[in-house]
Amino acid sequence: MEPMDQPSFPDGFNCSNSSFDNISKSGKPMGFQSASTVVMAIISLTVFVIGLMGNTLSIYVVLRYAKMKTVTNIYILNLSIADELYILGLPFLTVQNMLSYWPFGSFLCQVVMTTDSINQFTSIFCLTMMSIDRYLAVVHPIRSANWRRPQVARLINGMVWLLSILVVLPVIIFSKVQEDFNTCNISWPEPLNVWSTAFILYTSILGFFGPLLVICLCYLLIIVKVKSAGARAGLANRRKSERKVTRLVVAMVVVFAFCWLPFYLSNIVNLVFILPENSFTAGLYFFTVSLSYVNSCANPVLYGFLSDNFKQSYLKVLCIHRGIAMETSFNMKPGFLSTDGQVVNNHML
Repeated sequence: MEPMDQPSFPDGFNCSNSSFDNISKSGKPMGFQSASTVVMAIISLTVFVIGLMGNTLSIYVVLRYAKMKTVTNIYILNLSIADELYILGLPFLTVQNMLSYWPFGSFLCQVVMTTDSINQFTSIFCLTMMSIDRYLAVVHPIRSANWRRPQVARLINGMVWLLSILVVLPVIIFSKVQEDFNTCNISWPEPLNVWSTAFILYTSILGFFGPLLVICLCYLLIIVKVKSAGARAGLANRRKSERKVTRLVVAMVVVFAFCWLPFYLSNIVNLVFILPENSFTAGLYFFTVSLSYVNSCANPVLYGFLSDNFKQSYLKVLCIHRGIAMETSFNMKPGFLSTDGQVVNNHML
């Protein structure tokens, strides 16, 4: 069992310069046993297959069924596209980890890093917009009616992609195959430490802690509103449906925070402490990176468990019928509740 020649780091944010820069400065080998590499490859393949199938299914059902085209589902569509594109970078990461070098060339290196980075930011920005949408739906349902429309949601999704591209410009500019290790990474100009530190803080604030603060504020205001509102006649159904949608979005945010917090914390810790060069540190690093990919395959599972609309759509596509009752309920029942807390046919908008 021979150790790898050097650590192989995956993409724009999952790279030695931006996250574990101090690990490989001396260029010493880091012990990664081949058995561990094989286990990591199997886990990566599993995550890739589940994520690819789940997000493809989510994208299809939103595009296929008219009743799925609600405001919340349009944001979910955007998130599913970002998750699917992000998960497509996992095979490249896995191959690099197994071979200990990047075999795909400089152009593909830049494409993979840029794509992963854009979709990393798009995911958290989508969750932020969904949380703001939940705040508007619960706290200002009447005043926000003109803004909470599918057309507006599509426009916001486009703006999210543009913002993500702007945010990752450093990755687009400086990503390439490193000559020293022949790995796909970011090559910062001098002074390297200044650029690396600035990038870690920049991505941590814009890509995680800042949006998470906005999200927490939204749900704090929602809780205050719900507790202060008395029971009003005629609002029971709306509140019930809004709670279901809010519960789904909260679950997505919690899973995102759980999957990404170790990665960003390790980046920040690495700014303060020089991490030792050993197999445990490298294994910890790859665990945090892999956990971020797990988030992309977890979202479709959440949709299926927490949204009746998505669950029924999944079953419909997969030809798993639960009798005529389910089919009739999905296609014909008047006032069918969408995942957006809206009644499609004749009640709420």
